[in-house]
Amino acid sequence: MTTMNISLPDEMKAFIEAQVSEEGYASASEYFRDLVQGAQKRKAKQELEAKLNEALMSGPATPMTREDWETMERRVWEHHHQDHPRS
Repeated sequence: MTTMNISLPDEMKAFIEAQVSEEGYASASEYFRDLVQGAQKRKAKQELEAKLNEALMSGPATPMTREDWETMERRVWEHHHQDHPRS
């Protein structure tokens, strides 16, 4: 784990200390980790929603053909063997 020092105004420090106490965090570090994890989850959700919207806007869905499945299987197989040549 890496250490990071941050500077905060006294009002923010007091707020954080109150949150740590009120919310049952073990430390200010745990409180900040929770905040950052929440931000990471929100960002991942936004990225997923953007990809889903892009897919929805790309046109109507088409059925997968046997050739599509075979192409996908071949690509996975090739990728696997690039990463694990002895498998």
